[in-house]
Amino acid sequence: MHALLIAAANPLQPIVDFYESGLFRAGLRLSLLFVVVLWLSLALWVYKDARRRMNDPILIGVAVAAGVLFPFVGPLVYLFLRPPEYLDDVRERELEIRLMERRFGGADTCPGCSAPVEADFLVCPACSKRLRKACESCERPLDPAWQVCPYCAAAPPATA
Repeated sequence: MHALLIAAANPLQPIVDFYESGLFRAGLRLSLLFVVVLWLSLALWVYKDARRRMNDPILIGVAVAAGVLFPFVGPLVYLFLRPPEYLDDVRERELEIRLMERRFGGADTCPGCSAPVEADFLVCPACSKRLRKACESCERPLDPAWQVCPYCAAAPPATA
């Protein structure tokens, strides 16, 4: 009878009892643990992603600091402001472009054997074909079509 009078006096007593129960406190602690783990894992993701996309350690540090100091908002801002490509993809694209330039450029291959040659080679290292003459004055390689040495302004040797 006494319990019925107390329940009738406070109709919200079952709700108050639930919030004071051990089950609610355990759920609250578990939720807090989940939020902390999510926050730290987002900060770790920012660090790992920034290292793959940026060369500058200061920018990486700023991105990680934003991820740690501003939970959930910092990683979201980083997500929108980060570079669009990984550094490895940029390097790979640059290598592919250089390879295509070598393959289709013509100037970087020997006309005799198609071996790759550098712009300052006088002869092809693969077939010994003469590619350029050396300037008599400065010893730098000259293109056969040049009328004057661009390095020292000397006239190229006359061809007989």
